[in-house]
Amino acid sequence: MNELKTDRSRLRRAHERGAYDRESLHAVLDAMPLGHISYVIDGKPSQLPTLQWRRGEYIYWHGSSASRALRAMEGKDVCLSVTMMDAYVLGRSAMHHSANFRSAMVFGVAEKVTDEAAKAASLKAMVDHILPGRWDHLRPMQDQELKATAVMRMPLAEASAKVRAGGPKDDEPDYDLPIWAGVVPMQTVLRAAVPDDRNLAGLEVPDHLSRIRIG
Repeated sequence: MNELKTDRSRLRRAHERGAYDRESLHAVLDAMPLGHISYVIDGKPSQLPTLQWRRGEYIYWHGSSASRALRAMEGKDVCLSVTMMDAYVLGRSAMHHSANFRSAMVFGVAEKVTDEAAKAASLKAMVDHILPGRWDHLRPMQDQELKATAVMRMPLAEASAKVRAGGPKDDEPDYDLPIWAGVVPMQTVLRAAVPDDRNLAGLEVPDHLSRIRIG
């Protein structure tokens, strides 16, 4: 039995779209830095949109050390999800319109990273995951900045990925209808870097930004 698949993480419907191997899970988590964490605060459900990043078999997120949300998560069960929408899928009937997407859900207990060196390394990993090489161009992080930042993590032990790809799946008789069907792709792309108005004169776009593949 795959260790990621549990009663909580297994798909109840559209089983063919589910994946419980680590390669599939890593691919989705690494492709989308924006995640949403569901948790309970003051006895009520809530959700926090946040940047997430993976290091090995842990998923990380961060926030202010004073954050009520992060304090409510610590030591508690949470669910973190990411989703990328890749296309509208247009069928020959409204019933068979759909979307192509990649998503992942991770369940587990949120824990705070308390070791200062480990916390600093985690924040460096976040910055370099978003834009490789960025960290080494920044001024060093100050002690008070590290103290003001909380880093949370959760093991990748209970999770699933879900992917839909391909064209519409219509009722067989509908394929004989004179109705256009197909896929309208979409993507999230990076654009050329725009300088801050207060950059010092003469500063060029650094190599780690100029190398970005522009959509």
